[in-house]
Order: sequence, then C-alpha cells, then structure tokens
Amino acid sequence: MAKARRKQSATSNGKKGAKSVPVRFPNERGDYRRKRNALLKAEMALRRQVEKVAALRRNLPAGGVVPEDYLFEENAAGLFDSAKKTRLSELFGDKDTLVIYSYMYGPAMEKPCPSCTSILDALDASAGHITQRVSLAVVAKSPIARIRDFARSRGWSRLRFLSSAGNTYNRDYRGETEDGKQLPALNVFVRRGRKIHHYYCTELLFAPTEKGQGPRHVDMIWPIWNMFDYTPDGRGGTWQPKLSYAG
Repeated sequence: MAKARRKQSATSNGKKGAKSVPVRFPNERGDYRRKRNALLKAEMALRRQVEKVAALRRNLPAGGVVPEDYLFEENAAGLFDSAKKTRLSELFGDKDTLVIYSYMYGPAMEKPCPSCTSILDALDASAGHITQRVSLAVVAKSPIARIRDFARSRGWSRLRFLSSAGNTYNRDYRGETEDGKQLPALNVFVRRGRKIHHYYCTELLFAPTEKGQGPRHVDMIWPIWNMFDYTPDGRGGTWQPKLSYAG
C-alpha cells in the first residue's frame, strides 16, 4: 500500500516524465500519443531551461551607472497637443525597476516598424498589469507629436511614449546604430539608492543566429510568434506582421 502511494505521488508530481501524464483525447492513435509524449518530455526540459535562463538573468549584478539622467519629451497629461520634459529618473515612479522598449520609428522612416508595432499592440493591452510591478515606457527617435499621432491612430492608451530626438539614449543603449538606423531593443534599468544602473539588454539581437531563426531576442514579449509555434505550420517562412491587413 505504501509503495502504491509513493508511485501515485511521483506520478502526480510529474517525476516519472511524460508517460505518467494521463492525458488522452477522442480517437487519438497510438503513434500520435507516442510522439506527443516525446514532445511533452521536450517541453518539460524546455520549461526547466527557460527557468534556468531566467534565474541567470535575475542573478545579474547591477550593470553600469547610466551616464546621464536623459531628458525625454512626452505628452503632457490630459493635453493631446502639448509636450513636457521628463527625466529618466522620473520614469521609475514608485518602482525600482524600469523597462524601456526602443520603438523603431525614426524621423527618416515614413512609417513605424510593423513588427515593433505588433509588439506594442500587445503591450498596450498588458501595460495595466505590467505596471503593477515595474515601470514601463516606449521610446522612439521621432518627434513626440509624430509618435503621439500614430499612437492615437492605433488606439494605444496605456503605454507611456517618449521621444529621444533630443538625447543619445537610443545610441547609448543599442536602439540605434552609429549611422542612425533604428533597432528594436528592450532595456531594463534598476534604481539603487540615488543611482540608476543598467541591468539588462536583449543582446541576443547582436549574437550569431541559427539558420532560419532570426535573432528572436524579444520573442518573450511578442505573442504572435509564440501562438504560431503551437500550430502545425509554425512561424512559416515568409510571413511578417503588417501595419494593416485591410483590403
């Protein structure tokens, strides 16, 4: 009896691996279940690896002190056609962690990056949840009026948009190349006492890529690709997000 209880406990805790998970669906074949169980083992291993990487990320020491308290422009509260100056230090609010996404929308770009825009579509909906724990902002190089107008046309209302047109933030934190090309970077900053430190950047963007994969450096905040990964055709070979699918 005790042996049976130990076996049942191990099964319920997932310690016996994929074979111990009693999941079946109507009319499934044996070959499907065998391959699905093999996939489940791989998914369990991936879950462990994701947590291992997250733990390494959490255990990073504070990075370099930011070289200056960058001055941005943003919309003045409640005034659609007015702007105000905001310092990096003010973006923290009552939080000690600040996440900034560099939006590819420079002054020389006719339209913003469709891929970045699809990310922000999702982040705007989630911002109310995210900002319960950390502060969040989006920075683009275009003038604030241009950023504001596009955000309004998109229906974004929860994200905090800033213009870095008057400072070197994008260049300093890998949201821009030396020749002014805009890059999609996510940076995390931490406040320690009176000092602000850089903590993390999605540097996978600059690492060698696997064939057919692309950098995937911000995929963890990009729902569409994670959704496609659940489907038989996966991410496909050529599809990319668009600003609009009308017509």
